[in-house]
Amino acid sequence: MVIYPAIDIKQGKCVRLVQGRFDDVTVYSDSPVEMAQKWESLGATYIHLVDLDGALAGERINRTVIKEIAKTVKVPVQLGGGIRTLDAITSLLDSGVTRVILGTSAVNNPTLVKEAVATYGEKIVIGIDAKDGKVAIEGWEKVSDFSAVSFAQQMQSLGVKTIIYTDIARDGMLKGPNVKAMQEMVENLDIDVIASGGVSAVEDLKALKNTGVQGVIVGKALYTGNVDLKEALKV
Repeated sequence: MVIYPAIDIKQGKCVRLVQGRFDDVTVYSDSPVEMAQKWESLGATYIHLVDLDGALAGERINRTVIKEIAKTVKVPVQLGGGIRTLDAITSLLDSGVTRVILGTSAVNNPTLVKEAVATYGEKIVIGIDAKDGKVAIEGWEKVSDFSAVSFAQQMQSLGVKTIIYTDIARDGMLKGPNVKAMQEMVENLDIDVIASGGVSAVEDLKALKNTGVQGVIVGKALYTGNVDLKEALKV
């Protein structure tokens, strides 16, 4: 199971939100690049980036920082937030990002997913953010009519090989992940599932490992010290 340290970027800084609310922001570092180097030095094998401004605006706002991170660290990075076109995907992959995460655009534009997967295969990841089992979009500001599991199955049928599943209610709360929802997602799919949201202790990582997820994104717990990355990687 891969542990993905999360770096959420807002106005060029490394921040964390609570339940995706843009009015509840904590700044953890003025340098996302240094933060990426720190997680790499502690043993991270993959880094998860989110362009929060991009998620709201629908375009890449923090592109310079993202490019710099991709150039600076030797481990692969994946990025989500505001990626809405094939050109944007191409540009990010060209700038050194290893995998691109589509969220809102996957809900609104399945044709884009089809084209992107046909062109870039496993480099395309779908981010499914759920509120009460339904898919949320546009920086989590709106909820669609799709159930998370059926939407994931639809994405699988388009050739997607990896999804990231986030339970918004747990995100940034340090109250433990929704293990049951993650388990259900793994059982209903034949592709990789990366769990996200709510990890507050190493015990949560053990519980998630038992569900069969391919990886876990850890954000706030790393920044507060609730989870020590080196210890977590050993476990």
